[in-house]
Amino acid sequence: MTCQSFSRFALVALLIGGTLLVSARAEDTAAPTVEQLAWMSGAWEGMAGKASLEEHWTPVAGGTLFGVSRTIVGGKTVAFEFLRIEERGDGVFYVAQPGGRPPTDFKLIKLEAQSVVFENLAHDFPQRIIYKKKADGTLHARVEGERNGQLSGLDFHFRPAKKE
Repeated sequence: MTCQSFSRFALVALLIGGTLLVSARAEDTAAPTVEQLAWMSGAWEGMAGKASLEEHWTPVAGGTLFGVSRTIVGGKTVAFEFLRIEERGDGVFYVAQPGGRPPTDFKLIKLEAQSVVFENLAHDFPQRIIYKKKADGTLHARVEGERNGQLSGLDFHFRPAKKE
């Protein structure tokens, strides 16, 4: 190989390598989508002391996931929440309506394979909502934030609901 041929070869290799690197970085920084949260879909159940917990998430469709949760103690519903996760021009948002109250938005700030963090630092409590699907198929949810200057959180552990 002549010096000129080697130089041309090196230049082509450098251009191809640089193009692949830029392409890979563009994919890494692609905006998150609701589709990437399909692992949350399904019927989930758990216990917290004497409370029975349920959370149901629809399949992803139209850039949204819809959810509802219910807490039952002593055979009575003591809490419920309407939920949705939606894509907007400025990101993906978790929208919570506990007890049917007006919506509170939490913006997606971190997304991994089966883990997501939503945040709203202006909200009193919680400021973060975290979901993680574990290798054993269970779903872990955590709400956390500051209360009286201290970090505080509540953890919820769900398993796939039994089919009836």
